[in-house]
Amino acid sequence: QIQGMPYGNCLLLSDGPVNNSTGIPFFYVTPKDNTVTDLLKNPMASLTLPEADGNFCRKNVIDPEDPRCARLTLMGQMVTVPPEEVEFAKQAMFSRHPVVRKWPRSYEWFFMKMNIEHIWLQSWYGEVSPIAVEE
Repeated sequence: QIQGMPYGNCLLLSDGPVNNSTGIPFFYVTPKDNTVTDLLKNPMASLTLPEADGNFCRKNVIDPEDPRCARLTLMGQMVTVPPEEVEFAKQAMFSRHPVVRKWPRSYEWFFMKMNIEHIWLQSWYGEVSPIAVEE
């Protein structure tokens, strides 16, 4: 009914175990989720991460959704994690989100990651700064 229309979803993510962050977002997903079905047809996606845990917003008692709190938007293609990276993806996800180990196996969970192509940092009202992917 809404084919071709973009929409958002909340997914658990991890960029590596706590002591080995990579900057590459990994996701544990199921093909039963419409988001995943859509990504398998059109892998382009964006991911916005708020500065909810940053010191500035907490110290100044500012709502994390306030434009003065930075947000980072990653854009790129979502791909299935290749077999040689699955063990790292497991460590990344399960170390940060242990509850996923208990999710029902019948949902055919698998790992995806984002191949980042563009990064934008919004750190104030309406201002967006592009950041080189290499950084």
